[in-house]
Amino acid sequence: MKTIGLIGGMSFESTAVYYRMINEAVRGRLGGLHSAEVLVHSVDFQSIVELQKAGRWDAAGARLGAVAAGLEKAGADCVLICTNTMHLVADAVQAATKATLLNIIDETAGEIRAAGKRRPLLLATRYTMEHGFYAERMKAAGLDVMVPDEAGRILMHDVIFNELCQGKVLDTSRDRVLALIDAAHTEGADSVILGCTEICLLLDPDALALPGFDSTAIHARAAVDFALGTDVASKVA
Repeated sequence: MKTIGLIGGMSFESTAVYYRMINEAVRGRLGGLHSAEVLVHSVDFQSIVELQKAGRWDAAGARLGAVAAGLEKAGADCVLICTNTMHLVADAVQAATKATLLNIIDETAGEIRAAGKRRPLLLATRYTMEHGFYAERMKAAGLDVMVPDEAGRILMHDVIFNELCQGKVLDTSRDRVLALIDAAHTEGADSVILGCTEICLLLDPDALALPGFDSTAIHARAAVDFALGTDVASKVA
């Protein structure tokens, strides 16, 4: 079994979900008391948020790159940035380590394409929805990403940072986000990306008006596939 390195803490709410999903998947595939070989470096999210707000993405990339290098030195064979937004600096993180960086955008795009969908609605932070890096990488995979209007983007950003990242899951916010999905459906969206790793705390991807793709679960499965190897995973899945 290869060792998985998690760059976590952004927020720790979703990092805990990663840890649980990865270990449940390994136990499910191998049985018994098996669990994953996992290294976690959980950063102080406040320090990262301050860099985000200041637009200091180079500094943020250097910070996470150093974390990735540390995970590699500790024995990680692959590295996951456990947040969609910080994939804005994925290239800088990959440049800092020889370990394989499993990109959440690529993994999510692959599952959407395999399901025959082409026009997903992206629900995420404003950084992810507005900076273009996510939609551009999805476009290279043949997907035409939609995002909510400005009011919807503000809503999503506030729900993520002011509620989900702080452990608050509110029914009123769920209803408002579901309304965004309904609106996108009428405008031609054929699927929904839960494009922030905390959104799975609010929405069940299997109980939406459109097919849902939970980036957290997809990323975690990719890590397990990598750790166990394609042959092992296919034999015991």
